[in-house]
Amino acid sequence: MESIGRAIQSAIYRAGVFGHRPTVPVEPAALEAAARKAMSPRAWSYVNGSAGQQRTDRANTEAFYDHRIVPRMLVDVEERDLSVDLFGTTLPAPVLLAPIGVLEMAHREAEHAVARAARALGLAMIHSTQASVPMEQVAAALGPNPHWYQLYWSRDDELAASLVARAEECGAQALVVTLDTHLLGWRTRDLDLAHLPFAQGQGIAQYTSDSRFAAMTRERANTPRTERDPRPTPAAVRSVLSQVRRYPGDVRTNLRSGLPRAAVETFLDTFSRSTLTWKDLEWLRSRTSLPIVLKGLQHPDDARLAIEHGVDGIVVSNHGGRQIDGAIASLDALPPIVDVVDGRVPVLFDSGIRSGADVFKALALGADSVLVGRPWVYGLALAGADGAQAVLEHILAELDLTMGLAGVRSISEITRDTLSPVE
Repeated sequence: MESIGRAIQSAIYRAGVFGHRPTVPVEPAALEAAARKAMSPRAWSYVNGSAGQQRTDRANTEAFYDHRIVPRMLVDVEERDLSVDLFGTTLPAPVLLAPIGVLEMAHREAEHAVARAARALGLAMIHSTQASVPMEQVAAALGPNPHWYQLYWSRDDELAASLVARAEECGAQALVVTLDTHLLGWRTRDLDLAHLPFAQGQGIAQYTSDSRFAAMTRERANTPRTERDPRPTPAAVRSVLSQVRRYPGDVRTNLRSGLPRAAVETFLDTFSRSTLTWKDLEWLRSRTSLPIVLKGLQHPDDARLAIEHGVDGIVVSNHGGRQIDGAIASLDALPPIVDVVDGRVPVLFDSGIRSGADVFKALALGADSVLVGRPWVYGLALAGADGAQAVLEHILAELDLTMGLAGVRSISEITRDTLSPVE
C-alpha cells in the first residue's frame, strides 16, 4: 500500500505534467502570504494576529529551529504507520484540528467546510465554543468521524453545563477545557482596527443555539435600559445588521425583538471568567463522563496539579501566542511537562506547528499528538473545504516522508533520540 507521503507527492508531480499546480501553496510561508491576500484586513488580523509585539508567536515557530532531526540509515521503512490511540479511539495520524473560532471570517461555509475536510482524512476535529456553526450541525456533517469539544468556561455555570451536555449528546469523545483565555490578550492588530468579531454577532453560534443562553438573552432584552444609546453612525448600523443577520430566526423579527443585540451583550458579559481554580474541576467532573483535557498548560507544576486533580489529558499550549506577549515558546514548555506526566495521561502539543517536520519534532519531544490551527485556516480561506484538506494532506505527507527518511516506522519510534539540540 502506497504511503500518504508518496501518494500526495506523486499526485502533485503528475498533475504538474498537465500544467496543474497544488490547490493551495505547499510551502508554509507562501501559504500564509496567499491567505493574507485572500482575507479581509479584519479577518487576517484576527486569525494571524497574536498578543503585543507578536513575540510569543515568533518564539513558537523559532523554537523548532533549536532541534535537529538525526536520520538513521539501513532501516526497513517501506511500510510506515502514522496511527495513534487516544481515549479508546484509533486515529489515522497524530494530528487533530485545533479549535479555531469565528471561521466565517475565513470562509462563508466555516465549520461546514472544515467538517468535510476532517471527514475526508479521518482526522479528529475539535469544536470551538466560538464557532460560527452550532456543534450539532457540525457533528452531523462529520458523521462517524471522531470529534471533541473545546469549552470556554462561562461565568454562568448553567450555561457551561448546557454546552457540555450538548457536546455529549452530539457524540463528542473528549472535553477540552481552555484555561489560558479567561481574559482576552492584548491583541494589538485587532485593537488598531477596533474590531472584535463577537461584537458583530460573529462566532457566537454555540451560544445563540443554546437554551440556557436563549433564556439569559430574553431576560436581558426584557430589562429596561438605563443608559441612552449614542447617536447612530453608519458603522453602528452595519454592526446591528451584522448581529441581526447572524441571530437565529427571521431578520425582520430580529430587528423588532432586540434579541440579537441582547445576545451580543450577554455574551460579552458572560464569556470570560477569572475566578476558576483547581477545585472547580470537581464540579465539571460531576457533570460529564467525557475525558477532561486541560488546554493551555505551560508550567510543570500545573501539570502535577492536573494529574493530582484527575484530569485525563493535557494540551501544552500558549494559545498560538495570542494571550501573553513574551511568553515561553510552547515547544520549550513541552519536555518538562512530559517528564512530569511520565506517561500517566496523554500529552498533546499546540502552538507553532507549520509542517510535517514540525509535527515530527513535537512528537520526538514527547507529545502523543499535536493540534494544528492556522495553516488549515489559511487553506480554508483560499479554497474552502478543498483548501483545508489540501493543507492537512501536505502536513501528513511530510510527516510520513520525514519518518521514512529518519528511519522510523511508527509514531512510537519517534523519540528524543531522533533529535539533536542545536548548541
